Amino acid sequence: MQYESPIKRRPSTRIYVGDVPIGDGAPIAVQSMTNTRTTDVAATVAQIRALEKVGADIVRVSVPTMDAAEAFKQIKQQVSVPLVADIHFDYRIALKVAEYGVDCLRINPGNIGNEARVRSVVDCARDKNIPIRIGVNGGSLEKDIQVKYTEPTPEALVESAMRHVDILDRLNFDQFKVSVKASDVFLAVGSYRLLAKEIDQPLHLGITEAGGMRAGAVKSSVGLGMLLAEGIGDTLRISLAADPVEEIKVGFDILKSLRIRSRGINFIACPSCSRQEFDVINTVNALEERLEDIITPLDVSIIGCVVNGPGEAEVSHLGLAGSNKKSAFYEDGKRQKERFDNDDLVAKLEAKIRAKASQMDESNRIAVQQIDSNQIDNN
Repeated sequence: MQYESPIKRRPSTRIYVGDVPIGDGAPIAVQSMTNTRTTDVAATVAQIRALEKVGADIVRVSVPTMDAAEAFKQIKQQVSVPLVADIHFDYRIALKVAEYGVDCLRINPGNIGNEARVRSVVDCARDKNIPIRIGVNGGSLEKDIQVKYTEPTPEALVESAMRHVDILDRLNFDQFKVSVKASDVFLAVGSYRLLAKEIDQPLHLGITEAGGMRAGAVKSSVGLGMLLAEGIGDTLRISLAADPVEEIKVGFDILKSLRIRSRGINFIACPSCSRQEFDVINTVNALEERLEDIITPLDVSIIGCVVNGPGEAEVSHLGLAGSNKKSAFYEDGKRQKERFDNDDLVAKLEAKIRAKASQMDESNRIAVQQIDSNQIDNN
């Protein structure tokens, strides 16, 4: 019902993390990382399942030791979402998790040992169709690069990234994605812009160590929003000092705001003022909590008065415009005869929203069936 996104994605190659496509126009994948001890298998599995429940496409797990690698084997057997193993320094851990079915290796080839060790990991990844993520961070650049640039700059981060890219190029391995993260928005944005001109591989976006829930969400939204609006980015992770589940929610909210990828309900709600005819804030909060399970992309406007209410409702799938005692209800931009009692809104709106989501799901299912049928006929 709203404007389509004018964003044109940066062309890139495609890789697969498990069955999730990354790059070359594929939907931008939203991922997070567990913050449990990986050796606590039960806790880690529970967190991964919670992430999957809210829509995580990919989950990264830190694997710092061989004990963690053995735990990873058990974890992998109990979840269905693709898993990335985050590994530093010890190439043997990479080989071990590859044996256990890892879907992607987060390693930097330049810090896992000599050329023979790097080659053994790359050959293993090639044989098992496992992609690699090169991850550069502004806080952990190589010492010679720190000396050369004196402080992190976009050029410094990209030079570090290209060292690892060059290693994979020499080994004729092209199934990789790259990130150049920083905690400063402009440093991260500048680094990604520069890197996007240097390579064709998919880019993994993130503002690292962004902060707590509120500040981190804002910082990530600003930084990633700038890049995504330019068509840069193929997968993302929102780094928050908070429950990882919130990272997934914020990630989807960013994509939803830019009309890049929608999941669930997009509530258009006024901040409320003395004109409101019902409690907008509590109504929206209650609906968000009750309708978290809805994944159908759906625009719902909840406006407390008749100043902006009708206009917003006319461009939403469902809308409510506040009026004295009973508020006007809209569906597909048209005002309905039915009016809602302002003292009993939440339950009625929830029922209407669920019914609309089911209707849209059924329409989409029929449309897909028709497309499949036409393709069969054409063949």
